[in-house]
Amino acid sequence: MEFSYRGRDDGGRLHEGRIEASSREAAAANILRNGITPVHLEEFAEPVDILAKLQSWQEAHAKVALDDLIVFCRQMYALSRAGIPIVRSIRGLSESSGSPALKRVLVDIADGLESGVNLASCLQEHPRIFNDLFVSIVHVGENTGGLDQAFKRLAENLDLERQARKRVQQAVRYPLMVISALSIALMIVNIWVIPAFASVFDRLGAALPLPTRILIATSGFFVHFWWLVLLIVGAAIFAFYSWIATEEGRLEWDRRKLRIPLVGSLLELVALSRFARNFAMMLAAGLPINQALVLVAGAIGNAFLGRAVTAMRAGIERGDSMVNVAARSGIFSPLVMQMLAVGEETGRVEELLDDVADFYDQEVEYSLSRLSESIEPLLILAMGGMVLVLALGVFLPIWSLGQAAIHH
Repeated sequence: MEFSYRGRDDGGRLHEGRIEASSREAAAANILRNGITPVHLEEFAEPVDILAKLQSWQEAHAKVALDDLIVFCRQMYALSRAGIPIVRSIRGLSESSGSPALKRVLVDIADGLESGVNLASCLQEHPRIFNDLFVSIVHVGENTGGLDQAFKRLAENLDLERQARKRVQQAVRYPLMVISALSIALMIVNIWVIPAFASVFDRLGAALPLPTRILIATSGFFVHFWWLVLLIVGAAIFAFYSWIATEEGRLEWDRRKLRIPLVGSLLELVALSRFARNFAMMLAAGLPINQALVLVAGAIGNAFLGRAVTAMRAGIERGDSMVNVAARSGIFSPLVMQMLAVGEETGRVEELLDDVADFYDQEVEYSLSRLSESIEPLLILAMGGMVLVLALGVFLPIWSLGQAAIHH
């Protein structure tokens, strides 16, 4: 520990400085031995560098894009297959990587390898980038001498994951754009358009119809209490994320997501496809079924389905067959159960699981196309409803005033 002190010597002269000691009492004793009587002694604290702290936090929370991770796995497969030493491969990839976050991680991994730590343990130090499933596949590859095949499986699996994400993003892009445009239009109308009409109607002193009064009241609330709206929305978002950050909240939210109309079945198909693909990869790598189920349960992306997969592991450990525990989980369709039964009978479970994943991928494609077809009419109805409300609220009083002027 380091202490800063102020003190005076026998002649009364002031001395200031810092001293290393194991405790406050030891520091005071050392200062006295130097002929100085301490008048102020406290533990020295380095000044906080806010920019350095911010940079450290950003580095700790930096994310590596899925594309960069796929490229890394493909490069490691090629380098491992060519027989290039791991440390040299990692060092070379760290110098050529286009991702600053991945570059820092690879440098740290290379340092760990040079100190004698194995690759899987080095990867495990960065759980935000390399999950347990990734680390386990690499660990098996290291122990069996098939590290190149391990990275090949990971690259293929991550590439399929990227394709699934892109399909989902393409399907929801159009609805999100329309909903955003509607929200912006509604905000502009409430803040600028309706108040202008309201001032005109006030000057005319005419009795306003109910739709117009509702629009003016709504607009007035947004104009005068916009801060309250933002506060409520912010509090709701904070409360929601705090809730799903808990284990019970995450489990309940993941269960409810599967029941959302139009979207819930799609999310379930994506999660089951991910389960089948990852489980097949783990079995092909040589991991025991019970260990593979635990790892896949954490990587499935849905805590509710993950709990069902974990329950399957308990059945396997009791001696039940894969088909029986899968049937009891209740998350697989009859067709998938038949394929698993055939795979277990023929000893080709991982191959049949790949077929199951392909089947789920096809179902995802169909569900995405059906989702787009189902959402478009709803969006058109929403747009029509907004236009109708605005038309009734804005043009109905104008029409009434015109009729009154004609009769007079």
